[in-house]
Amino acid sequence: MPSVAAITSRAPRASRPHSVKLIGMDLDGTLLDSQSHLTAENIAAISDAADAGIQIVIVTGRRFHSARNTVDPLPCDFSVIATNGALVKSKDGETLQRHLLPADVARRVVTATAEFRAASGVIFDRPRQGQVVFETIDWDGPYVGPYLSRHRDFVAEIAPLEDCLDKEDPLEVMFLGECEMMARVMKLLENLDFADQYTLAQTVYEHRNLSMLDVLRRGVNKGATLEAWAGQLGVAREEIMAIGDNWNDREMLEFAGVPVVMGNSVPELKSLGWPVTESNDANGVAQAIRKFALNGHAR
Repeated sequence: MPSVAAITSRAPRASRPHSVKLIGMDLDGTLLDSQSHLTAENIAAISDAADAGIQIVIVTGRRFHSARNTVDPLPCDFSVIATNGALVKSKDGETLQRHLLPADVARRVVTATAEFRAASGVIFDRPRQGQVVFETIDWDGPYVGPYLSRHRDFVAEIAPLEDCLDKEDPLEVMFLGECEMMARVMKLLENLDFADQYTLAQTVYEHRNLSMLDVLRRGVNKGATLEAWAGQLGVAREEIMAIGDNWNDREMLEFAGVPVVMGNSVPELKSLGWPVTESNDANGVAQAIRKFALNGHAR
């Protein structure tokens, strides 16, 4: 897998020199509207792209099962890059690539961040039960409880949290909470003496005062995995379109030959000179697909 430095050092692309053969798109804040709905217009545009022979790839920080259930209305084939690049699966759940965080590194991260234990969990690549592990869960709290309540069948509580790391490498260690707390977690993780053994992926929703921070295997991010998966499919960088809105989308956008930023994106992504489409509440994904992948053709 390419290194983070190898991807981020490449100059952004703002034009389309070749036809698009693969579209990689984020979910939350991008394909989904602010109510987490998949709109009919976006479905139609993606369907038209698939009918034109374009590969569809969902590239998300979500777990595979959460992402797969959300995009189930899509009438076409697609693959899913889940957990910010740690996992690639087919639409029917076949594992195509997997990049696990070594358990010993995960254990050191969990131990070093003990003060944030209520906001931290460990994610595994398991069929269902025990896929998401927290030490204790405040189901009535403002952040972790509401987030996990939609996925109760996947959740387990193990105390101390380190005990879940005795036999199996996880996909990631995750942190979830208010923006200020997650900023403190990120600063701590960036300065640990073994920080060169993992990669951080940050997602921030300031309007909701919600942030997520994922600790992944070193070198894993959306861009690196999209590059590896596209290479396996025989698709060149110049033939890849990527659409995203948040910090964890940056490497994917930097890699793609056709990067497109959502109108509701974090300001930094908008400042990098890439095309900006409409917001997720105005079907920005559909607009981008029609303009850059389907040459303006509409259904």
